[in-house]
Amino acid sequence: MPRRPSSRPAKVREPVQVYLETDDSALLARLAATAGLSKAEVLRRGVRSFAREQEVESPMLRFIGEGSHADWPADVAAHHDAVLAESYRPTRGRKR
Repeated sequence: MPRRPSSRPAKVREPVQVYLETDDSALLARLAATAGLSKAEVLRRGVRSFAREQEVESPMLRFIGEGSHADWPADVAAHHDAVLAESYRPTRGRKR
């Protein structure tokens, strides 16, 4: 029987090796077991939580926030390519 393609997009993940103290390793195992998650998922959630705590936002959220205050032309949706191209043109004295 042929395999049906998955409806979910494939995720690309980067392997990371971490050395933990015995106590931290035990804590990670308890957290994972209690939450019913893998150790990897607990670590991923921990990284995201730490980023929020440090007020580090993703580049996409920063872009969206900056764009919400911009003075966009009324027809930006129809001519978005031209608007973006114009925004990337260097102006005199402006460094990128």
